[in-house]
Amino acid sequence: MNQDSRIDRIASAQPEFAELLGIRVVSAAPDQVVLEMEVTPQMANRNGVLHGGAIMGLADNAGGTATFLNIAEGRSTTTVESKTNFLRPIRIGETARATCEPLHRGRTIQIWQTTVTRADGQVAAIVTQTQMILDWKG
Repeated sequence: MNQDSRIDRIASAQPEFAELLGIRVVSAAPDQVVLEMEVTPQMANRNGVLHGGAIMGLADNAGGTATFLNIAEGRSTTTVESKTNFLRPIRIGETARATCEPLHRGRTIQIWQTTVTRADGQVAAIVTQTQMILDWKG
């Protein structure tokens, strides 16, 4: 299997949680993953904007996808730490865009930074997460 078909297979095999959130892959490569998610009323917090948990779910999925693109077949990953800075709200009806890029890609630990932007291009959140590489796929 060539590298491009492996990337396509990994990027298209999103978990059911990502499907539940309506996350779609815009682009996927070992150096950058871009995902988008439509912000629906069901995703609102008490203030009527995108819930922080949905933002974190989007970013976590981006980091997991990026990590899978950078590990060998048969290995897996899990998030061991995630930190989110919320900077601006994302309104219902907008599209949240997550751009995930590596800060460190080691054999056992990878660190990814995901910038979540809103429709006007302004940064809504920055998420830094640590992914641990596992020797099994569970």
